[in-house]
Amino acid sequence: MDKLSSLKQYRKSIEFVSNKNLLNIEKENMPEKWIEIFKETDKARKKDKLIALWNDVCEKELSNTISYLKENLLEFELIVDNGQYAVLYSVKSENDEILYYEGGIPTSSIYISEMQQDWSNVPESIKRFYEKLHNGFYYLPSRAMGLVPVESSTHFEDYEWGILEELDEPLGINMATTYGFFENGMGGYVAIDLNNCIDDVATLWFTNDKPEYNVDFWDIVDEWIVIGLQDN
Repeated sequence: MDKLSSLKQYRKSIEFVSNKNLLNIEKENMPEKWIEIFKETDKARKKDKLIALWNDVCEKELSNTISYLKENLLEFELIVDNGQYAVLYSVKSENDEILYYEGGIPTSSIYISEMQQDWSNVPESIKRFYEKLHNGFYYLPSRAMGLVPVESSTHFEDYEWGILEELDEPLGINMATTYGFFENGMGGYVAIDLNNCIDDVATLWFTNDKPEYNVDFWDIVDEWIVIGLQDN
């Protein structure tokens, strides 16, 4: 099965964007830095420019993820799905499988999500990732094991959490101001309470276990992304 057929098992309308069509993309749909990267014809230089962008945005926060991509990224391509542009990453796992990850192209649509009114309260490092690099970065088949798009973030007060009835200690977060930015696909979330997020402090939230408070958002996210990249 070729790559496109494999992808269409999960996303029926997904298509690759050709170099010719790249020239026709309107600037508001694609930041200039991404256009520059995809215009590069030399494969090695193209990858170097990609890694440089990751380093510019989140070298400190996602150092292990960047190192893994530097060593194991086989290819990356521009894709479009229902008018939304994204980057398809083909990454080699530890057992030599090719895993497909998707990184959304940041656009102004970030600001029209449910979170719009709260976006200014999100920690700067998280805003920087979403605004400058990717609107989410996750395993494409499951849309999990990564940072979800802003519009797919989990607003905790919108859900019924059965685990609340089992907790002995008082709840350490405000559900109305808490958003899950990372999902592992198995009931685990890395969440930020916008009322208590100085120094990127976060909560590790589980649907079937007690939460862990006051963890470092990026330490957990970096570790979990690499776990997924190694063997999703």
